[in-house]
Amino acid sequence: MWRTRAAAACVICRSLANSSYGIKRKSPLQNLHLISRSIHHPYYPSPKFQRPPLRISIQLFSSLNRLPLRKTKLLSVKYGYQFHRNFWLARLASRLLKIRYLILGSAVGGGYTAKKTYDQWKDMMPDLDEYKWIVPDFIWELDEHIDFEKLIKAIPDADELAKLLPDFDKIGESFTSLKGLFSPGSPGETAFRATDQGYDNDKQYKKVSDKEKVDQLQEELLRTQLKYQRMLERLEKENKELRKLVLQRDDKGIHQRKLKKSLIDMYSEVLDILSDYDASYNTQDHLPRVVVVGDQSAGKTSVLEMIAQARIFPRGSGEMMTRSPVKVTLSEGPHHVALFKDSSREFDLTKEEDLAALRHEIEIRMRNSVKEGCTVSTETISLSVKGPGLQRMVLVDLPGVISTVTSGMAPDTKETIFSISKAYMQNPNAIILCIQDGSVDAERSIVTDLVSQMDPQGKRTIFVLTKVDLAEKNVASPSRIQQIIEGKLFPMKALGYFAVVTGKGNSSESIESIKEYEEEFFQNSKLLKTCMLKAHQVTTKNLSLAVSDCFWKMVRESVEQQADAFKATRFNLETEWKNNYPRLRELDRNELFEKAKNEILDEVISLTQVTPKHWEEILQKTLWERVSTHVIENIYLPAAQTMNSGTFNTTVDIKLKQWTDKQLPNKAVEVAWETLQEEFSRFMTEQKGKEHDDIFDKLKQAVKEESIKRHKWNERAEDSLRVIQHNALEDRSISDKQQWDAAIHFMEETLQSRLKDTESVIEDMVGPDWKKRWLYWIGRTKEQNIRNETKNELEKLIKCNEEHAAYLANDEVTTVRKNLEARGITVDPCLIKDTWHQIYRRYFLKTALNHCNLCRRGFYYYQRHFVDSELECNDIVLFWRIQRMLAITANTLRQQLTNTEVRRLEKNVKEVLEDFAEDNEKKVKLLTGKRVQLAEDLKKVREIQEKLEAFIEALHQEK
Repeated sequence: MWRTRAAAACVICRSLANSSYGIKRKSPLQNLHLISRSIHHPYYPSPKFQRPPLRISIQLFSSLNRLPLRKTKLLSVKYGYQFHRNFWLARLASRLLKIRYLILGSAVGGGYTAKKTYDQWKDMMPDLDEYKWIVPDFIWELDEHIDFEKLIKAIPDADELAKLLPDFDKIGESFTSLKGLFSPGSPGETAFRATDQGYDNDKQYKKVSDKEKVDQLQEELLRTQLKYQRMLERLEKENKELRKLVLQRDDKGIHQRKLKKSLIDMYSEVLDILSDYDASYNTQDHLPRVVVVGDQSAGKTSVLEMIAQARIFPRGSGEMMTRSPVKVTLSEGPHHVALFKDSSREFDLTKEEDLAALRHEIEIRMRNSVKEGCTVSTETISLSVKGPGLQRMVLVDLPGVISTVTSGMAPDTKETIFSISKAYMQNPNAIILCIQDGSVDAERSIVTDLVSQMDPQGKRTIFVLTKVDLAEKNVASPSRIQQIIEGKLFPMKALGYFAVVTGKGNSSESIESIKEYEEEFFQNSKLLKTCMLKAHQVTTKNLSLAVSDCFWKMVRESVEQQADAFKATRFNLETEWKNNYPRLRELDRNELFEKAKNEILDEVISLTQVTPKHWEEILQKTLWERVSTHVIENIYLPAAQTMNSGTFNTTVDIKLKQWTDKQLPNKAVEVAWETLQEEFSRFMTEQKGKEHDDIFDKLKQAVKEESIKRHKWNERAEDSLRVIQHNALEDRSISDKQQWDAAIHFMEETLQSRLKDTESVIEDMVGPDWKKRWLYWIGRTKEQNIRNETKNELEKLIKCNEEHAAYLANDEVTTVRKNLEARGITVDPCLIKDTWHQIYRRYFLKTALNHCNLCRRGFYYYQRHFVDSELECNDIVLFWRIQRMLAITANTLRQQLTNTEVRRLEKNVKEVLEDFAEDNEKKVKLLTGKRVQLAEDLKKVREIQEKLEAFIEALHQEK
């Protein structure tokens, strides 16, 4: 169409140029019509095809660029009038050829000019390839939702459009009819000149009003952006409600289908496993997550709450509230709820009571994770937040960076916070959300230097300026805020810059009121009106969308690489296991604990398989060892000093009664409890040949100690045992000769054991005898010589009086001392009494053993109550009573053990094992070794790899 118009204009130009032969003047551009002047074409004669020169004396000029054309070679013209031949056919052909070249030249020139203009515009446009992540994913996926083929079919074809175009033939005729209007001196020319002057005035006016028009256009553009922003928010709100209804129907089971786990939940599980994984074999956690860093009180928590659309974090005025990293997994769901990884309780974020409980729970978990003497902790608290319209991503809120350690903080708090922040930011795939307080001077920022060290190129950093409302009020020069947003005041670079408002500083504000305040502020803010900020750089809504898109972009780029790295690590671990433990199964710590638990329970059950005879023998032997000293020293020896059998029996009865009431039942229960412990320990520590696994030894020992510590014997056992023992000791009737002989044998064993102990004590006191001195070349010490001389003197006393009392009189002590002094030996009276005690004991025990031999045939006299007999065997009856009491007590304790205490111990063991099963620190401490650690790493790497592969598959399906 424009080529046709150009051809028509060329005809007019040529006609005007040839209309005044014989008149010697120029043809300026102002004398041409506006249409002819606007067409960009040179009126050149063709250099190759020269038409016959015109016989005119004027010089031709171009009507477009006002540059002089090349002069034509004029023929020699004679003065005067010459007849001109009318070769009209040749002239018509040349005119037609010339029109063709003019049209071709105009097309080439117009195309070149259009291409040059297009290149200039293209160079002026910024490169938006790096900002594609800002545009939401659904824009790029429009072709999936809109059928462009139907739209193309709906557009009318070229023939129908051609009917709408004007008739260019009629336009050409109109141009011919206008030819006479623009002849020299015509009214049309005068009018055209006036119009041209008006055009120049319009150009000056436009130059003056350009600034005002730019301002008007900016305001109109801002109003349009806000209008579409409100429309977008309205559509998103409707979409949120619809998705909420769909998800609620799914929850009620209307579609009767099992909902798959969401992508973000699958990804969060992988991060939870990696947080507990001890990175061996150089396999580090490089999976993306959004790391939120900032100076203390810069508004990190408020930004997170705006993204999560709920006030979920504890708050304080100037106090450090974030004391440990908090991993927040945001996902979409029908209800706005939050729950912890290790808890099944859901907190309804639409209720203020649940919000307060959630904040309190987070604060308690933070304080419990901080060790004594520290201010912050490296332990991560994992929280999941679901709700309609939430952007899917994983954020980690870190403790705020501080410049000074205040009172009440640990001295290493600043360094610990720096190390925690660096540990999260050094992940090359982590997205750093750098929060800067806009209400304070930019020079006071600490976090920007830290971020610039971790990400100097700013390829994964998003800068967020908070409290912009306060900044706009307090900052004298608004351009300073623009410099902050553009990153010109900081050494750091960023992928994107955002400005947000997170409230008026009142902790009781709701999320909806903060959103309204933020939107109202930016609508009236000079920062947007003066184009210091772009519309997509403001509000937490745009920030959330941008961060989510950047997060998923990073996930898609890096997750497969991480899966390959863990696959290689798994191969290395499996190879190491096959080389070191080829005949063992790969049991991790939990599986080993279950195996050890079964073994321990089997060993506890084996206690019930111990025979009653074995229990009673052990109990009787142990109880006599415990009480024999008391029986000999406090009952038998004092009673044996009496002069007749009546006094002997009375003394024995009294002392036995006192012993039974006060000490004997308690001693018996202690013996039974120790016996149970020894048998339990024997079964626990007994090696079972090749099946014994020493990896369980520490665990079994800890379970045994804790179970014994928790076990308490039945308190009523002593009362019932006291009655039984009292009745057993009151019985003096020996029914047969076998029991009599058993009592004598028991007494002889006891006395011989005591005699042996006494002989050993005396030997230590007086030193070796002459035989040992000659054989082993051992001599006596000076004290031993004194003791030996004292012993010899005391033995003389006993020989002189075989019925001597158990104690020395004072005059006897003096006599012995003087006898020794006469031989030049100085002796202390206490030494004499101490030596006498052992000498008399030996003499008494030997006499009692001789008496036992005499009583072997005394059962007949016993049955006759020793009537008409000088033999008295009351000591045999005493030992029979004690022996019978021991047997009855052992039987009673055995019944208590097998019927009650073993079962209670088994119950305690189960409780201890259950407590240990829930205490991971206990299991790590008790189940140690290279084998355990290798199996644990292998299990975790397999789990991580499997979950990553499942996540990648789901990610591809979503695409």
